[in-house]
Amino acid sequence: MSNKETYLGDVQDVNGTTVSISLSKESLTGFVYIDGQGYRVSQVGSFVRIPIGFNDLFGIVSQVGASAVPENQLESQNHGNRWMTIQLIGEGPRNGVFQRGLSQYPTIGDEVHLVSENELQNIYGQPDKPYFVKVGHISNADSIPALIDVNKLISRHSAVTGTTGSGKSTTVASIINALSDREKYPSSRIIMLDIHGEYGQALQDKAQIYKINKETSPRLEENELQVPFWALNFDELCEISFGEFNNEKDRNIVMERVHKYKLESLTKHPRKGVSADTLSVDSPVPFSLHNLWYELFVEQFGTYYREGDGKPIEKLAYETDENGVELKGNPSEGIPPIFKNIATGAGEVKVNYLPGNLNIGKQLLLLGTKLRIPRYNFLFKPDDWTPNAEGDVVQDLDTLLMNWIGSDRPVTILDLSGVPADILQTTIGALLRLLYEALFWARDLSQGGRHRPLLVVMEEAHIYLNGNSKGMASKVVQRIVKEGRKYGIGAMIVSQRPSEINSTILSQCGTFFALRLSNASDRSHITSTLSDNLDGLTGMLPILRTGEAIILGEAVKLPMRTTIEAPPKNRRPDSQDPVVYDEVPMEESQNPGGWGIKMEAAPRYDELVEAWRAQNPRIDKVK
Repeated sequence: MSNKETYLGDVQDVNGTTVSISLSKESLTGFVYIDGQGYRVSQVGSFVRIPIGFNDLFGIVSQVGASAVPENQLESQNHGNRWMTIQLIGEGPRNGVFQRGLSQYPTIGDEVHLVSENELQNIYGQPDKPYFVKVGHISNADSIPALIDVNKLISRHSAVTGTTGSGKSTTVASIINALSDREKYPSSRIIMLDIHGEYGQALQDKAQIYKINKETSPRLEENELQVPFWALNFDELCEISFGEFNNEKDRNIVMERVHKYKLESLTKHPRKGVSADTLSVDSPVPFSLHNLWYELFVEQFGTYYREGDGKPIEKLAYETDENGVELKGNPSEGIPPIFKNIATGAGEVKVNYLPGNLNIGKQLLLLGTKLRIPRYNFLFKPDDWTPNAEGDVVQDLDTLLMNWIGSDRPVTILDLSGVPADILQTTIGALLRLLYEALFWARDLSQGGRHRPLLVVMEEAHIYLNGNSKGMASKVVQRIVKEGRKYGIGAMIVSQRPSEINSTILSQCGTFFALRLSNASDRSHITSTLSDNLDGLTGMLPILRTGEAIILGEAVKLPMRTTIEAPPKNRRPDSQDPVVYDEVPMEESQNPGGWGIKMEAAPRYDELVEAWRAQNPRIDKVK
């Protein structure tokens, strides 16, 4: 093609990476044809090149028209609409490999040219390279695939943002489908924290799914989610089990007691990697929390009596049932003992309350309740990982980690939709810490992160990575995004409210998949975290179509407006909008229902209540 066909104008002002261009009269026709392809001239978001010697500088159009005139030329310009502002983003040799960053700047009078589709193909990369993965195509050039550099995507972290209904979940499913191609990436491993249980259907043929109460979902092949309490560190265990202590003394007493139980367990059942000298209260060593709770409960609430001869206190005084059997409770079931009232009548055998060193009655009652509620069994009674009275377990953590990050399927979905709300954030923090520490300490081993990196996808991240949150999850993720690159742990943050994500976490994300964002504070949060000065491009976020994203950052050659390739309808996340009125006939509809159908003759509200009580949305399908 000739230079005349692509010529737009000349450089008139350079201010850092911001360049103002005076457009030629010929370029104002608005529409040109190059090699049979039609192009809109000077459209915001389009690319331009500035030839300098044997190199080309590349930029993105951010502003067009009267507002693009440099301030120092406002008075002298009679035709202010003949201006354009671009943001420089990279350079490359003529018809060569594009590189981000600049080694030189344009000067006054340098020509500016339109970038054709053929040139874009050279810039965006070659699809035959194995480290590129395709997620869709460039929105204004269907023939150009949208390619993501896997190395930069995993190691430099990423974020997927978009308002509800913008196609965020579908985009995540498309990316994970592409990354989990076993033929292309035979050792890929991805773990997803699925807060609402959306991704099981979308990735069922590539994923191991772990969920609380797996039997409630017969449509999918699921496994029971187990998180052994003894694998948590002491802070996590306290938040989940005891809650807040009244003072530091009570906390320290419980800490010493946990350490004693772990030491006794280790003495009876030695475990490789830890000894009595190296054991700490945070060491993942099994012990009986039920027995510890029972022991502390007796000390806190027990009543004692001494014999008439004045011997020291020696025997607990339990209540008895109707058969005269002492009500001593059951530690393994979380059933507390019931004690007699203190008797002080004259001439009677005195029954005295032994005041203990603890003041944790409220905390022990809370823990006892949790030990009895089935919804907490995934933590306190985790099947083969449940310690007996001596602290012995059938399965150790190696089996658990192999299930999560070492299975024959590339994706593991941890469905957290059944986790009680009061411990959700702490549970997420504990899961992330377990994964991080396991790969951190095993970084030089074959299954460590350096030899086989791990991608952790965090859905609905604003729930537990809030900027004002000081919870376990936020602390662990900050550590992952700051240090995980060195140990082969990558993070993908997925959220509809980026403004609510901790700023430290978001600033460490090297690649952004920005879908439609209507909220101004969310858009500004994305713009402020980008390394490039691309205000004009991020200004397009409110008008993106559903399933369309602007991809920016280290994993792409150039920022690109991309149409994400959606999975088949039967492989999409379970997050679609309910149908209010469906024009498709009921027998042909994929989702029959809404306001356009007649009500059932006798609607079953007893089933509604049953599902509510069972906390299982598919209770009718289990029968």
